[in-house]
Amino acid sequence: MFGGMEIKVLEKVLEKVIKGEDYRSDVISVISANFLEFTIKFFKKIVEAKLKGEEIGVDWYKNYFLNTNLPKEEIAINAGINIKTINNIYGTTKKEIVIEAAEKNYEYLLAMIENLVNSEGVEVTLTLKFRGISVDLNVSESLIVINTLAVKRSQIRGSVWSLLGKRLEAPLMISLCKLFGVDKKYYEAKFVRDKSKSVDREVDFYLVNREGKKFRCEVKLMGKGNPESADAVFPRGSKVFIADTLSEQNKSQLEQEGILWVELRRGEGYRRFKKVLKSLKIPFKEKEVLSVKDAVKQAFKEIYS
Repeated sequence: MFGGMEIKVLEKVLEKVIKGEDYRSDVISVISANFLEFTIKFFKKIVEAKLKGEEIGVDWYKNYFLNTNLPKEEIAINAGINIKTINNIYGTTKKEIVIEAAEKNYEYLLAMIENLVNSEGVEVTLTLKFRGISVDLNVSESLIVINTLAVKRSQIRGSVWSLLGKRLEAPLMISLCKLFGVDKKYYEAKFVRDKSKSVDREVDFYLVNREGKKFRCEVKLMGKGNPESADAVFPRGSKVFIADTLSEQNKSQLEQEGILWVELRRGEGYRRFKKVLKSLKIPFKEKEVLSVKDAVKQAFKEIYS
């Protein structure tokens, strides 16, 4: 799994990206699957506590789900706040700060919920069943749980979209090279393992010409072209910029900076990559030597085998 996405899903998404097709439904399916998996596990923890004879209550929720022995990311989510938000507010995600922020947010939520219940007379009961055992949560407990699920859904969505670009950058570039018969000696992918030492890796990708000169490439899946996203490429010294969609302003900015671009969803699409290769004097084949599907499969095999 790569950020909650299997290789076969990434291959399917990348094939659509290169062809300029809509890939968002595939990504949303991944988000939904991850969210449902979290929801089931979350509900199961509540029911399992009942099986152990523990009394379900708001104080119990705090003791169980804001337990300091849990990972800080879980504590934050269980308290209804994203750890990224904590970092924005406090400028750090040290565990002691996360715990403090989570407890403050939890108490704030409780106060809001109690005020809502008292003023509006809201009645909500959430019933969970597992192996024939039923657990009823009152309105306060139900709203705490619902809020936690909403925050988790948002966190999963942001994480998947953020990781998508990182996971597809190298495979996309290698796929384009394979489509036009670019030899391996004319491109270079530098992989760096992340802090968790997992298989998820970030990469710097370079095209290399006959003289050995390297040209850094940048990939951005930007959706609707927006100048702010394209601006991010300028400080990094990139020579090639590839995106699914670019605005006219994006293109103008890139050209003014001497950056070669490829827009996958419009115009020539991925075939404009031949102009990039020609401009950089990198040998390639005028006719595509593979289908997009086969190029994508070979790219993932080259990177992750």
